[in-house]
Amino acid sequence: MDQRYFSTRYSPDPGRGRVWQAVCEYLQDYVPADGTVLDLGAGYCDFINQIHAAEKYAVDIHPEAGRYCASDVRFLCGTLESVDLPPGSLDVVLASNFLEHLSPVECSDLFDRLDSLLKGKGRLILIQPNYYYCVREYWDDFTHVRPFTHVSLSDFLLYRGYKILRMEKKFLPMSFKSRLPKSYWMTKMFLASFWRPLAKQMLIVAEK
Repeated sequence: MDQRYFSTRYSPDPGRGRVWQAVCEYLQDYVPADGTVLDLGAGYCDFINQIHAAEKYAVDIHPEAGRYCASDVRFLCGTLESVDLPPGSLDVVLASNFLEHLSPVECSDLFDRLDSLLKGKGRLILIQPNYYYCVREYWDDFTHVRPFTHVSLSDFLLYRGYKILRMEKKFLPMSFKSRLPKSYWMTKMFLASFWRPLAKQMLIVAEK
């Protein structure tokens, strides 16, 4: 993906920060405040800027992503396989809307690297389009390569030796292109509800 993708499918939205503030509060229990966290494919850094942790990294192949990092976030430009991080150094890795852009071989290589970087009991937080609910619009993004459902992604993680700590098959709406209001309080109420209309993304938290 290049900068043209960001201008067509992933343009900035002023409401992103408000939504992610609520999402980060929802996920904070899985992120130790004294731990080291990495945001993979950080984009506009909405997660890594707002989550609480002692050390924070943002990884993205686009140099421009570094402009969006907060002062307490270290930006690493490149793929996870290429950046300089020591083995066993990460407590948590978040990947939001990332795995669907990888081929099976690329996904396997990525998880080999994750297995190396995560500490024992390290965690993955994965937010993904759930193909089970978004089949009609899934391929509207021309960079999507591989579909996952809450079943197939859970099984893939189990196959890789991870333990599933939490799985929500309906977590968030499909994208920020939605006409839904980008509100902190609306997102808080949405995530607190057992009934989530229009939710087509899933959440899986897994432990090494």
